[in-house]
Amino acid sequence: MLPEIRTTQLLPPTIIDLAGLGSLIGELESRGYEVFGPQVRDGVIAHDILRSVDDLPLGWTDEQEAGRYRLVPRRDAARFGYAVGPQSWKEILHPSRTKVWTLSKTSDGLSVSMHEPEAPKRAFIGVRPCELAAIHKQDRVLLEGTHPDPSYGANREHLLLVVVNCGDPAATCFCTSMDTGPSAGPGFDLALTELVDDEDVRYLVEVGSEDGAGVLAELRTTPATVDDVSKARRAVETAAEGIARQLDTVGIKDLLYDNLDSPIWESIAERCLTCGNCTLVCPTCFCTDLVDVTDLTGEHSERWRLWDSCFSLEYSHLGPGPHRASGASRYRQWMTHKLASWIDQFDESGCVGCGRCITWCPVAIDLTAEVNAIREGAER
Repeated sequence: MLPEIRTTQLLPPTIIDLAGLGSLIGELESRGYEVFGPQVRDGVIAHDILRSVDDLPLGWTDEQEAGRYRLVPRRDAARFGYAVGPQSWKEILHPSRTKVWTLSKTSDGLSVSMHEPEAPKRAFIGVRPCELAAIHKQDRVLLEGTHPDPSYGANREHLLLVVVNCGDPAATCFCTSMDTGPSAGPGFDLALTELVDDEDVRYLVEVGSEDGAGVLAELRTTPATVDDVSKARRAVETAAEGIARQLDTVGIKDLLYDNLDSPIWESIAERCLTCGNCTLVCPTCFCTDLVDVTDLTGEHSERWRLWDSCFSLEYSHLGPGPHRASGASRYRQWMTHKLASWIDQFDESGCVGCGRCITWCPVAIDLTAEVNAIREGAER
């Protein structure tokens, strides 16, 4: 059954035009939000400060395949006519570099100052449904555990999310297999569906929270007609129909646990560079390391938390050395955690089907194909 537009029914769907989208950005800024949105940077879709609709990627789409990404022109005026770029919202919520504390030598001895993270007001415009699901998975890991992460919590505290339902999935997307798209699930403040007719662009708006309703109340809107809702639903259904990649998740945890010695791992290792690209672009990976740096005088030291990767040899260093020395064991660790032991830890998969790990793998390793190969081998 194809997905429909998912709505919280706080308010009936409404319509805004391109000027209304610009007013949305202005209204968020007037409320003190730092607004981020998609823009073309260095040949990719990236997230940056959004000042107006003119900053959005007008008339661009992305072509993606395993190990390949290209931006190509569209023949219409869509602003959200692409899938996802290499940069996920994780880079803002869970930055690659975060200060933990500062240690200084004083006349009275040593002084330790813990870094107290600020809680900025931010709004994200253009969050894809799979990325919304990824943010909620990171919430589960970094906020809802026994020891919540203060830096992530501060970045998440005043965040407003404007989702854009997906109408143009990439060839590497498999969100339908993970039930994370192409229509947004709960957890957004506002959800837009872009309705494009050559140069005419409109947006069906759904409200997901009281904050979202308050922002929308300040915009000029028109009630959505039955035809508007039908077009929005069809756009999402067409996107779902266009997703060719599939990942069979039935019994996937036991499948991977029961095949830890499968020859497929060595087959993957013959190609894998253990570069960690897949963990860097993944919107849910959260592994970090702690690094201490000292100035030349030796009187000032800082501890920083940096992104790390289970593909790094030193990541598994225990006692005499790394206990995952081979590339096969490190790839197995990543995939098995993402699709199996994550379920044991957090009662859900760690994958949202965005396809970034496939697109940005320099040797075009396809997670979905490798799981299928393990399943076929087990069945034989």
